[in-house]
Amino acid sequence: MIALIEGTMLEKNAGEIVLMTAGGVGYYLQCSMNTISALPGKGETCRVYVHMNVREDAVELYGFLQREERDMFRRLISVSGVGPKSALFVLGSMPLGELRMAILTGDANALSRAPGVGKKIAQRISLELKDKLTQDALSSGVTEIGLPPDTAPSDALSEAILALQSLGYSPQEAVASLKGVKDPSATTDELIKLALRQMAQQG
Repeated sequence: MIALIEGTMLEKNAGEIVLMTAGGVGYYLQCSMNTISALPGKGETCRVYVHMNVREDAVELYGFLQREERDMFRRLISVSGVGPKSALFVLGSMPLGELRMAILTGDANALSRAPGVGKKIAQRISLELKDKLTQDALSSGVTEIGLPPDTAPSDALSEAILALQSLGYSPQEAVASLKGVKDPSATTDELIKLALRQMAQQG
């Protein structure tokens, strides 16, 4: 299994690159437009994280500048009806943080902006990945911080914490900004607005 490849950029086109390694082997990798735009130009050295897809008739390599993007790609292709090409289109349609937010909030309109992704597939992506992304955020450190007894870790609260993390805040900052929430009926959007307001006042 290939985890990453480091080499010299030999070719860089729309949706694909060729990296020449020190051993003289050139690897063809398909990439999202976000990765393509962030990678260096021809002749420069770079490293990409790799997902290898083995089929009966081919071995396909997909390259990602960030490990987090590769993780999201793997999440996307786990959704029924989403293949590797569709997953790359979804990844290239918006920044990774916005993609997490769209999945979390069930924003089918944003997700369906990707070529070949209709409303039904967009809804399925959100439905199948929402809980997984929330658990990812919680396992990344939120559960180790602990919430006070009057702040139960409801679905909305967990989603708000994940959304704040996708905006660049640390798990500690996200939890701290939500510690005073006592309304069990608050929605995710309301919690996010409350947290942002509190952090703005503290700043």
